[in-house]
Amino acid sequence: MFTSTERQRIRDDFPILSRTLSNGMPLTYLDNAASTQKPRPVLNTVRNFLETSYSNIHRGVYSLSVEATDAYDEARKTIARFVNAKHATEIVFTRNATEAVNLVAYGFARKYLHPGDEIVLTELEHHANLIPWQQTCLATGAKIVPVAFEDDGSIDPAKVIEKFSPRTKLLAISGCSNVFGSLTNLAPILKEAKAQRITTLVDAAQLAPHYPVDVQALECDFLVVSGHKMVAPSGIGFLYGRREWLALMDPMLTGGDMIKEVWIDRATWAEIPNKFEAGTPNIEGAVALGEAAKYLQALGMPRIHEHCEALANDAADKLALIDGVMVLGSRNRSGVVSFLCNDVHPHDLASLLDQEGVAIREGHHCAQPLMRKLGVAATARASFYLYNTPEEVDVLVEAVEKSIRFFTGKLSLPVAKVV
Repeated sequence: MFTSTERQRIRDDFPILSRTLSNGMPLTYLDNAASTQKPRPVLNTVRNFLETSYSNIHRGVYSLSVEATDAYDEARKTIARFVNAKHATEIVFTRNATEAVNLVAYGFARKYLHPGDEIVLTELEHHANLIPWQQTCLATGAKIVPVAFEDDGSIDPAKVIEKFSPRTKLLAISGCSNVFGSLTNLAPILKEAKAQRITTLVDAAQLAPHYPVDVQALECDFLVVSGHKMVAPSGIGFLYGRREWLALMDPMLTGGDMIKEVWIDRATWAEIPNKFEAGTPNIEGAVALGEAAKYLQALGMPRIHEHCEALANDAADKLALIDGVMVLGSRNRSGVVSFLCNDVHPHDLASLLDQEGVAIREGHHCAQPLMRKLGVAATARASFYLYNTPEEVDVLVEAVEKSIRFFTGKLSLPVAKVV
């Protein structure tokens, strides 16, 4: 875990964390699995780029356009280093992980899958790594082969591998659950998939912000990430794809800047990755994403994971001691803690916690099949990140205890004074 001095220095980088809410309560932000806050280096990079270097890219020969193009291309190189891609051209900027999954579903799966082919995925996938494959199956005649998760929210690699068959053409699997926070032991799964010539996609939306990712060591074919979950702005993410596959894939969007030659009745595509980035991209977002990757790497991804895991396990242990609270998942988690309160609906709990300044998420977390398997409609979810503190764990626990006392009639809130 970061030291108290390091924690304060990190928190000083995030101006939003010092604000108070409209009710006068200080902000305790624990919804980081949904989206993270942004540090000053990223904020400053966006502002400086827009104030001094903004121009369209890949089109102009004037100095400002060349400068903006260099910044955009340098960001791609930074992201390639962040996931240890062999080539910068294996990084395609997208709006988010969802768009990246859809790009693979459209450009790869619809092109190479046939009736009867199988797509293996787990029952804990969030909708972004499920719906695109459902649509792929409708379009190609392929079918989804689901893998059940364990009682503690983990995935047994052996049970994934058991599902592989000669018809398995694609494995789409998350590296970290957005509900349980459980980390998937990807290495043996991906190794066996490669041995059986199964194409693999890793959903790293929750993994990459917390954990070192090395696509060459994993030997995955595709990997997707959202920038806003790793201290970059929303509207930017990326797809990593092995160069051989990207070269064979079709673009999902067509139009300007993704072409090589155009005639009135036909066109040819630019080289990778440009053929997948039609139109003017989110230039400042890509530049900011590169800065976000630098920021995280400077802190050290192993230390970020250690910090978040320690906070989440501390929260899980303390919440589990509260009468009527059930914590989901195992201790092998990222920064996510999902829990249920016997007498309080997650929505009511989150609303009352908000009165204490504590921001958590409630709902199905875009994982309805998982919720259905658990037999619940929703859970409460607190998710920690690099700027959260042990003191905020205690704020959460005290607020949950107070909320339960209120909803069970053991605590009365102050009556508003009418003037």
